[in-house]
Formats: sequence, C-alpha cells, structure tokens
Amino acid sequence: MDEKTVNTEAMEEKLPSMDDFKEELEASFKRVKTGDIMKATIVSVDELEGAVADLNYYAPGKIAVDEFSDDPKFAIMEEVHPGDVVDAIVLRPDDGAGNIVLSVKQAGQELAWDKFATYEKERKTLSVQIKEAVNGGVICYPEGIRAFIPASKLSLTYVEDLKTFVGKKVDARVINVDAENKKLVLSCKEILAEQAHKEKEELIERIAVGSIVNGTVESLQNYGAFVNIGDGVSGLLHISQISNKRLAHPKEALKEGQEVRVKIIKVEKGKVSLSMKEAETVLDKDMDTKAPVEYSDNGSASTSLGSLFKNIKLN
Repeated sequence: MDEKTVNTEAMEEKLPSMDDFKEELEASFKRVKTGDIMKATIVSVDELEGAVADLNYYAPGKIAVDEFSDDPKFAIMEEVHPGDVVDAIVLRPDDGAGNIVLSVKQAGQELAWDKFATYEKERKTLSVQIKEAVNGGVICYPEGIRAFIPASKLSLTYVEDLKTFVGKKVDARVINVDAENKKLVLSCKEILAEQAHKEKEELIERIAVGSIVNGTVESLQNYGAFVNIGDGVSGLLHISQISNKRLAHPKEALKEGQEVRVKIIKVEKGKVSLSMKEAETVLDKDMDTKAPVEYSDNGSASTSLGSLFKNIKLN
C-alpha cells in the first residue's frame, strides 16, 4: 500500500458522516409552534430582561422574569443559573427579533397537574418553603404552582400565629388536586403524625421491662386504667393489676389525675402493660429488707418515707 492510499483512507476516517449532524439537521427542519413544550438550557440570566435559553434550534429562546414563577418573592438571580435545564412552553414562535418567547411557569402548570395527581396517589413527600400566611392557612409554591396548606394540616397542635411559619421549609403531601379549578392542597399533618408514631415506638422499645416508675392516671375504663408514664407514653394498668382486692371497676381504687407508682411488666408491639400490685410487692420487699427504722418520741416504730423511696430501685 503506497503513501497516497494511506492518506486517502485516513482522510475518509476523519470525514464526518450525516449521522454526526443528525440532531442539527432534525433541529433545522423542525418547526416550532405555539404550545410546544421544549427543553431549554439557560445560557444567561438578567435581573430585568430575564433569561436567554438554548433550544438546540436555530433561534434562541427568551424567558421573561415573570414567566418563571407565580411566586411574588421569586428572585431570578438566586434561583436561575446558566446551565440549568428547564421545561418551557412556546408562547410565540417569533417576537419580531428572531427570538422564541417561552414560559417556564405555564409549562410547569401544563405538566404539574398530572404530576401532582401522581404524587397524591404515591403519597410522595415534598419539601416546600412557606411563602406567606393567609386567612386559614399558608401558601407555598411547589414547582412554581400555588398551593394551600390549611392551618389544621400544618401541625399536630393548634397554630396560634401562622406568620411564624413564613420562610420555614416543611415536608408535606398532596391531599387534593383540582386541575380544572387550579387548586392544590397540601398537608404536613400526616407526615408529622407518622414521625411521632415512629419516635414513640422507638421510645417504647427502649423501655426496660421490670422498671418501676411514677405515672398519672389518664382515663378509667371498665377493664382498667391508662396511665401516662412520661415522654408521651401511656400504658394499660389492667383491673387485675390494680389491687390484690377484687374490683368491680377501677374507679373503686383510682381516679383520673391520680399519681400512681407502677411496674412495667410487658412491652409488646408498641403497647406497655403496667402493674400496681407488683410495684407494691417491690415496695414492701424494700421496706422489709432495706428501710431503716426510726422511733418516735412515744417509742413506737415507724418507717421514714424519705428513706423508703430512697432505697427503691427504678430499674
């Protein structure tokens, strides 16, 4: 093979084929029309003029500042940067100066409602920032769409001043999507309840069976009493575990709000079982074996209450 043949083959290897220009050729034949949704790569950003975008087309795209979001506090210089890729809808194929006029906000609205409906079905958690407080709730803008969180769905407890949430980021779920009327409702409450339940279960799992603790009677039922033993944990004090005496109803020995001393006798599947009887047994045992005896002036024997409780082990 001579040198001329080698050079010719090398040139043929370097020559670009039609496939190398496939995307450019397709773009040159493509006709952009109003309503098309396109991928736009931000090229430059200006606080007043908005953004210029590359559409992989012979004409550039222009996006006005107010076509990015409905959020009145939207700051383009902070939230949009060169290199960002956004979905944008064509408002006008030509603004008279050879630019394609685009809107990210309207494209988001076109695409978002189906997306939010999917989020509702999947119970997807969204991280949103509260932008303003209004009558009955707060407003946020997930993906540029105005959404309402009712005050009753913002926290597990009553919120006295909704303004304290403005500027905060919260986790929320979509609970109502009304695309026809452009209404989107979110809720934080379900997520908070799940988190609280998980934390409570973890706390209960760490409770040591056999511990003796103080508690407060929360409610009386026919079958027993529920006792708050602290940290938001309540246990069941069954009627058979209240006293050595046979009781027809817990109210014969207890009343709501009463302070009681109980032993944790079982922790199973997030439920705590308590016993006053067993706590008293431990108390009596400590009294007999550890409590010092004091004598009153008349010579009668008595047990010091302070000494008694000092010697009771809590675990």
